[in-house]
Amino acid sequence: MIELLAAGEIDAAVPKIAERAGVNPTSVYRRWGSRDNLLLDAAVTRLRSTSPIPDTGSLRGDLLGWAEGVEHAMRAPRGQILLRALVATLGPEKEPLEYLRARGEDLQQALDKAVARGEQVPSVDEVLDFVLAPLYLRVLFRRPVEPGTGARLVERLLTALPADPAPSAGRGG
Repeated sequence: MIELLAAGEIDAAVPKIAERAGVNPTSVYRRWGSRDNLLLDAAVTRLRSTSPIPDTGSLRGDLLGWAEGVEHAMRAPRGQILLRALVATLGPEKEPLEYLRARGEDLQQALDKAVARGEQVPSVDEVLDFVLAPLYLRVLFRRPVEPGTGARLVERLLTALPADPAPSAGRGG
């Protein structure tokens, strides 16, 4: 599918995907409902595989490992194409679908583990604002994502957390 996006053939994607899978295109539409939903599912599946949220035993380690994976994906041409295509499919009137919610839940689980360890924890929104958004915006504005960018963003986030760990226990996302 990513190859089709790279070639600008998104309209041809569903029939070609169906052909590769050995099914009728109507089966693909029946499962995903639309080309955009198929694209979103493919994007999140790729993100989960290329940048899983690790469990290193510390929030800093978890976020650094995750940010490194996202950074790596955003440096790769396929990752950039997929992000741009994904953004193009999400109109302002659409709510995040189950695929995006699942990714947010992955991040929340990592934060919950850190809370259980007694660590000071940002909200999911803070992680998105401090780490993910800058990486994605670099790609969308065709700016380079240089090695170490994710680590610098994680450090900025962790430095911005309030000194008192008590309020963070109630921070959801």
